[in-house]
Amino acid sequence: MTCLSPSKPTPGASPAASTAPEFGQGPARDDSPAAVFGRLGVYVGLVVSAWILLRILVGLVIPPSESGFSRPALFFSEAAGALAVFLPIPLLSRLERRRAGEYGLPASSGSGALLAQGALAGSAEAAALMGLIALCGGYSFGPVAIHGLDLLKWFAFWLAFFVLVGVSEEFLFRGYAQYTLARGVGFWPAAFVLSLAFGVFHLWNEGENWAGATSVFCYGLLMCLSLRRTGSLWFAVAAHAAFDFGETFLFSVPNSGFVFEGHLSGAALHGPDWLTGGSVGPEGSVFCFAVMGAMACAIHFVYPAKRAMPGAQSQNAQ
Repeated sequence: MTCLSPSKPTPGASPAASTAPEFGQGPARDDSPAAVFGRLGVYVGLVVSAWILLRILVGLVIPPSESGFSRPALFFSEAAGALAVFLPIPLLSRLERRRAGEYGLPASSGSGALLAQGALAGSAEAAALMGLIALCGGYSFGPVAIHGLDLLKWFAFWLAFFVLVGVSEEFLFRGYAQYTLARGVGFWPAAFVLSLAFGVFHLWNEGENWAGATSVFCYGLLMCLSLRRTGSLWFAVAAHAAFDFGETFLFSVPNSGFVFEGHLSGAALHGPDWLTGGSVGPEGSVFCFAVMGAMACAIHFVYPAKRAMPGAQSQNAQ
């Protein structure tokens, strides 16, 4: 994507805050409600159309296996979803006379650092969540289930797969849509609406329930906080991917209601649903909300809010 020029450092600000571009500060356009919802509707329509066509192509080339699980089919279906959310961007950025990086994924010098920090945060989040559940007797790791070359194959597969999940879901709900809607209604109202949609979207997962969907909604707001403070989605993409990878592969537990093959161990969850999350997995545990609260505090202090600049729009105030 087209590179955004990093903003000039603010005197006295921390390195994390001073080098981050300001999300949503692109050139002024027609931001009336009709224009905003019109652009958002066009984007959603193009994404859905592209996703349907790409999924049909994937199904023709790689039909699902009789068992219902095929690594190539699962991977390329997710790749199709990731591609679909980005395909409309060159057209829309040209029509809106904006740089593509303004929608959340700028190719800036700090992107690599944010990716590394997000991966560390997501891994720590998963480890803390599973550790708390284990301390209360709700989780046991079990014997290692895969070895040798199979271990390397599954490790690489789930790592690549969840990178695609992180990229596609974060950009779909907190990229172009967040940028566009925020210009009409403000950053946090847009974040609330899109995070709500993010949670409801997960209710289609088999095994998901309202507790899990509420957790996903809160996670959406948490990632919006990281977007607000860092100026991009790089932290959120890496944190999302690392957390899902930790749940599914490393800790071998259900992920948003899904129970996949290729677990590292024969892990087991046992105990009441409030502790383990039940069919949802640890995302439905009461401890997930506590861990997200701790992560929100960490983001707040590591990535301080920028000082409001003279003449800044009220919707961009922290």
